[in-house]
Amino acid sequence: MKIAIINDNVLTSIGLQQLLQDILPVAEIDVYGSFHAIDETPPDMYAHFFVSSRIFFEHAPFFRQSPRKTIVLVSGDMCITDIRTLNVCQSEECIVKDIIRLHSHGHGAKSAEGTPHPLVQPSVALSPRETEVAILLCKGLRNKEVADALCISVTTAISHRKSIMEKLHARTLADVMMYAVMNGLVSI
Repeated sequence: MKIAIINDNVLTSIGLQQLLQDILPVAEIDVYGSFHAIDETPPDMYAHFFVSSRIFFEHAPFFRQSPRKTIVLVSGDMCITDIRTLNVCQSEECIVKDIIRLHSHGHGAKSAEGTPHPLVQPSVALSPRETEVAILLCKGLRNKEVADALCISVTTAISHRKSIMEKLHARTLADVMMYAVMNGLVSI
C-alpha cells in the first residue's frame, strides 16, 4: 500500500509519516511539500492522500475525484462534505486512534455501535436561508448588511450565522468560506 502525504509543513509531515509507519508498517509513504510535486503522478498510484486543508482547498477538483482516498488534515472539528478529515491539533494518542479508525472504516469496518466512525461525517445540510446567509458572509457582508440584503432583522441574521457555525463546527468565518467554496456555493 502506498500513501502520499502532501503538506508544506515539514514538521507535520515528518510526524505524520512516523505515526503512519508505526501503525501501518507495510505501507510505503511518500512525502511531498507541494501539490505540484505529485501532480504528474497517476491518482491510482496511492491508496490514500493525507493532504493539508490549504492544498486540498487549492486543488479540490483533483482530490474530489478520489474522495474515499482523500483525508484532509484539519485544525479542530472542521467537516468537509463527503471527505474524511483528521484533526492534527490533538494528542498523539488521539491522532493514532483516529488514523486506525479511518483505516478500519476505509476497509469496511464499523464502530462498536455498527455505524460509520464519527470522523466520516455525513454531508452537513444548511437550510436554504442559512445557505443564503453563508454566501453573503463569504462576500464580506457584515451582519447588518446581510439582514438588509435578505430583509430580516439583525438578530435573525446573527442567529443564522451562529447556526451555520455550529452545523459546520466552524471556529472562524474562514472555515465557513472554505465550506462554501468546497461545496460550490461560491467561487474564488
